[in-house]
Parts: sequence; C-alpha cells; structure tokens
Amino acid sequence: MNETLKVLESRRSCRKFKGDMITEEELNAIIKAGTFAPTGMNTQSPIIIAVTNKELRDKISEENRKIGGWSEGFDPFYGAPVILIVLADKAVSANYIYDGSLVMGNLMNAAEALGVGSIWIHRAKQEFESDFGKKILKDLGITGDFEGIGHVALGYKAEGGVKEAAPRKKNYVYRIK
Repeated sequence: MNETLKVLESRRSCRKFKGDMITEEELNAIIKAGTFAPTGMNTQSPIIIAVTNKELRDKISEENRKIGGWSEGFDPFYGAPVILIVLADKAVSANYIYDGSLVMGNLMNAAEALGVGSIWIHRAKQEFESDFGKKILKDLGITGDFEGIGHVALGYKAEGGVKEAAPRKKNYVYRIK
C-alpha cells in the first residue's frame, strides 16, 4: 500500500504523551506540511502559532480547561509538549473554517508520518474571542479578524496513548454510477 494511504488509515488521536520535546526538524516539517494545505482560491487565510514555551503552553491549557468546564488539574492537551494553534482570517475568505480545518488535517497527518502523536483539541474559537487570546495575538503583532479553528497537540506517544481504529460504520459511502 502507498505510504500516504497507510498514514491516512493509521493516524489516531493520542491522549497520552511523553514529556519529551519533539525535535526542531520534526516540528518544522509538520508546520511546513500545514502551510501546504489547500485553501479556497489559494487565499491562505489560516495562520499557525507554534507554542513550545512550557509556561505559555500551560497557560493556554488552563484557559482551555476553564472553557471546557473540567476540574482543576485536568490537562486538555494530555501532556503534549507542543501546541500548534490554527486560526484563520474571516475577512480573507468566506471559506476560512474549511481552510483552517484542512491545515489541521495536514498537521496531524504529517505528524503521524514522522511518528509523532497528535490530537485535535477544540475551543480555540472561544480562547481567541477572549481577552486572553487577543493578548497573545497582540503580543505576536498579529492583526486581522482571526477566528480560532483548533489546536493540534503534538508529542511522542506514551504507552496506551492511542487506541485501535474503530470499525468503519456501515453505509459510510454511497456510490452513484
């Protein structure tokens, strides 16, 4: 089977990460793959914020936890040392959510191809509508009408962090010949 198809069939969300930082080479390759995701009319409305700073990573995790309503001490990023945040500029494209979602998929599939675990974590929209998220954008000098699409938590997979694929549902595909 083709290697790309193997990656697409084998990638699963990782919910338990080792604390080790992924290599800079792996991180750069994953990010680059995200930048090559298709976007409507090639508008390239998404941006990626790569967070490897533990202090900021932990603050984002805490904000995400609060939005999600989980108990104190819960880490919605499952211990992953890297968070890639995808946002898209609403003013650039009416397709910004789709564009950002394709970036998310490319990031996660590239991670799998390199043996790096990943998981899509929601609530980026709420984070970046808040003063907390707006400050991150301001501190980075990012201007525009950005909406958070999602977070990709990245790290090396810990034992038991990935479950087997569930069987594909019946009637997933309908064909018209």
